[in-house]
This record gives sequence, structure tokens and C-alpha cells, in this order.
Amino acid sequence: MLAATPTHAPPAVAASVPAQELGHFLRARRESLSAAAMGLARHGRVRTPGLRREEVAQLAGIGVTWYTKLEQGREVQPSRQAVEAIARALQCNDDELRHLLVLAGIKLDQPAVAMQEAPGCLHRQLLDKMLPYPAQMQSAAFDLLDANAAYERLMGVSLQRLPALERNCLHMNLFNPQWQRVVRHEPQSIERMVAMFRAAYTQQSGDPAIARRLDYFLAHSPVFRNAWERYQVRSPENNEKTFDHPVVGILHLRQTYWWSAPRSGMRMVVYLPVSDQDAEALDRLAALPAP
Repeated sequence: MLAATPTHAPPAVAASVPAQELGHFLRARRESLSAAAMGLARHGRVRTPGLRREEVAQLAGIGVTWYTKLEQGREVQPSRQAVEAIARALQCNDDELRHLLVLAGIKLDQPAVAMQEAPGCLHRQLLDKMLPYPAQMQSAAFDLLDANAAYERLMGVSLQRLPALERNCLHMNLFNPQWQRVVRHEPQSIERMVAMFRAAYTQQSGDPAIARRLDYFLAHSPVFRNAWERYQVRSPENNEKTFDHPVVGILHLRQTYWWSAPRSGMRMVVYLPVSDQDAEALDRLAALPAP
């Protein structure tokens, strides 16, 4: 049985960019769902993709007029209970729910992600201790903060020689042909990175550096723009990646993420060999001259 429609609308607040982003996300998510797959009966011609606003409001137990205002980025302030109900109706995962809560201005139970910090000497020692495994320190927005010699040899770059604009993994994946040749992309790899970047951008909306990087990506990369307009969010996940080094050849490495305490956006990424053959390839990589 569906919950009753609220008698009173939530209090009004000033319109904001997060409110507009919330509306864009809700609409994109609604249009990506299949009514048939969710067991919703349809009568007559279907004029819009995905679910109707009325169906989302009904599933969430909220008023359709109020939900429509949310999608339009209007001046309403949803409660946590309402956002969670909408997230369930839209079949959002945990990452997407956190994203919705942040956009709605609702304080999360966990501490907010801190602004980008610079890696210290202890982080440098950790990176060097990882040898011969490639390892790097990056921000939540994929800025390359530091890297050990194995990572620089694997990617064929010297971090210190890279211009500040290019010192970012997502930037290199989008614009650098040499980097793209080394990193063998599986389907939707850029989409995953953009979804992670969106989560970082939302959590660090007050950081002008990440805002400038977003502006650059939107202005110069159609691939990024297309992925950004899908309004997907996700957290980092350990996974297997394939690299094609011009000298060593194919390497299969397990990408693993590590955070220091207190947790911030900065994380260490270590690439571990999947097989003995990959471990031997990393030993050969270590014997190559620095880029």
C-alpha cells in the first residue's frame, strides 16, 4: 500500500546550483529506468522514456507536484526521509544515494571529504616501499600528487616534468595519446572515471581547483561531456587493468585503493601483479631507464 501524500509542502529555500544538479540527476535517473522491468502497467501511448514523474512520486509516496519542483530545480528543501524514498523509487545504489543527499544539502553521517592536501614525506616513503610495484598518490578528482619510479616507467611519464594542467589521470586518459596507448580501456572505463569525478566534484563543490578542471573538461572533450550528461556517480573500486607497455609488453595488474586516516580525498593507488608472469614483467620494468 502506498504512503499518503504529504499534507504540507517542505519549506522553501533559495534556488541554487546544487538544486539544479539535483533536478538534472533525478530526471536522468528516471528516464534511464524501464517501467516494464519494474512491473509497472502502462496504458496508452508512452511519450517519454523511462518512468513518468507520476510513477516516481507514487513509488516514493510523495506528491507529484512537489517531485516535479525537485526535478525542475525549484525552491524546495527535501527532508532526508523524502530523498531516501525517492532514491528507493529510482533504484539508486549507495553511491547515488549519498550523491542525492549532498545535492539536497543534507548532512551525511560520515565526515565530509576534505579539500585536496599535499602528500608528505611519509607518503613518499610508502610509495618507494611499494617498489617494484607501481604506485601513485591521487586526489578524489584524479589529480596526480606523487608517484614512484615504477609508475612513471609504466606510464612513460615524468611527473615533475608534466605541466600542472596535465597532472591528472582523467586528463591524460582524455587527451594524451601516449597514455591512451599504454592504458588498455575496457568498455565504459571513461564513463566510470567521470562518474567518480562527479562524486568528487559534488563533495568538494567549494574547491575552485576542481571547478576549473571541470570547466576545462567540458570545454575541450566531447567524450567527457557525453559521459557527464549521463549524471552517473560511483565510488572507487579495486579492479584488474591491462597495460600495454612499448618495451615490456602486456601487463595485467590489480588496481587497489588505500586511504590514510583521517580519511580525505587523497588516496594511494597500488598496482599489484595478477600472475607470476606479470611480476616478472614488473622486474623487467624496474631495469628500464627513467622517462
